[in-house]
Amino acid sequence: INEGKCCGNRCRLCPYEPKYMKGSTNIKMKREDILIVCALEQETNNELDEWNVIYTGCGKVNATYELTAELFFSKSMTGKLTNLPKLVINFGTAGSKDIPIHTLVDCNKFVQRDMDASGLGFKKGETPFDNHPQIIDYSYVKNPIGKNYVCGAGDSFVEDASNEIKTIDVFDMESYALAKTCWKTDIDFVSYKYITDNVNEKSADDWEKNCGKGVKEFKKVLEYYENL
Repeated sequence: INEGKCCGNRCRLCPYEPKYMKGSTNIKMKREDILIVCALEQETNNELDEWNVIYTGCGKVNATYELTAELFFSKSMTGKLTNLPKLVINFGTAGSKDIPIHTLVDCNKFVQRDMDASGLGFKKGETPFDNHPQIIDYSYVKNPIGKNYVCGAGDSFVEDASNEIKTIDVFDMESYALAKTCWKTDIDFVSYKYITDNVNEKSADDWEKNCGKGVKEFKKVLEYYENL
């Protein structure tokens, strides 16, 4: 701050433009610069084979481990991470209270919806004694949809949103873990979610019917990155 510029440590109250934001909104990139992360193969129907894709399985722990393992393979003998992707894209399915089923949406703000330490005086979704923000915000990363929804991740399949954090637009099980892993390694991140259900008593059946229907719309989004 004394030098009048960002130090690069993502200080929450820093008045200066973060240096990791500069030029990151429209970076020219090739396919090999992008890592696509999905939870389940049935969400893509093997239609992304020409891209660099990893599948993590369901839940925040699996998502964190598999993405970290993928990035760890980029670690050089010096201990520094090299050849990291410029952008990690999460694609998958999600539920929403208000967004119509069969809609592909973009999410760039992420919260851990099942973190509840309110008994210690923390807000719901806020990790106790963590120096990272409650909401991981990647809104500076441009995308072709531009709705900028908030995605809440937790280790539960949501069928009733009445007790969930009210600012959440979209519910999934992995996005926060992926976003935070990217945040800690200074990699840009965006998530695209295909809405399969409206978080109600029909959600399980609706997800089963719709989980593989979003990949064709997602492939149209990928054309945007190839044309940057």
